[in-house]
Amino acid sequence: MTAETEKKVHKYAKLYGDTLNRKNFPEAAAKQQRYIECLTRMYNSPAFAEHNVYPSMDTALIYAVIAMCLELRDYGLSDEEIIEFTDTAFQKRKKFFDVIIRTIDLLPGSFKIVRKWNINDHAKRVKDGSITYDQFDVTDSSVRYRISKCMYAEMFAYYGIRQLCRIFCNTDTRSYENLTRHVRFIRHSDLSSGDSCDDEIYRK
Repeated sequence: MTAETEKKVHKYAKLYGDTLNRKNFPEAAAKQQRYIECLTRMYNSPAFAEHNVYPSMDTALIYAVIAMCLELRDYGLSDEEIIEFTDTAFQKRKKFFDVIIRTIDLLPGSFKIVRKWNINDHAKRVKDGSITYDQFDVTDSSVRYRISKCMYAEMFAYYGIRQLCRIFCNTDTRSYENLTRHVRFIRHSDLSSGDSCDDEIYRK
């Protein structure tokens, strides 16, 4: 494991440990140490090397979240409790992006920004193969896409917890909840529980 990867282990272990303490988990220090050992094994695994090939994805972050899910499952937490725990662990990160999104929402051209984001993201994902689009249609006032394979879902599925990839699926819905003035977002399904991620985005 490289020095950079080791730094990431301790970075995410601190988030995990701080959240355990905030939620008054018993034996938090021992649980944090177990998380360090779990994430270290995962970073050193052939699976991580296989998955860590997509420039558009932060695989180290995804694995850090998967490790949290696996550990918390062992402690008997439900899926909803695990999702709430990870939301708390990454609260500062989420709030930072919320501020950016709300600022964009104030702009009259916010839909154009969202449209460009989606076009650029589609290009990056297709280029590195991290997401398979069955449909991607863009007009001046709408974006519609359907995804049949996503490596976020595949990584969670590899560890037997596909349904918990909703942690990352929810970042889209959270972002669009803060874009209400000029943008309408409709999610018909996602890959955490369905056969496709099917989204529509419209200019209001």
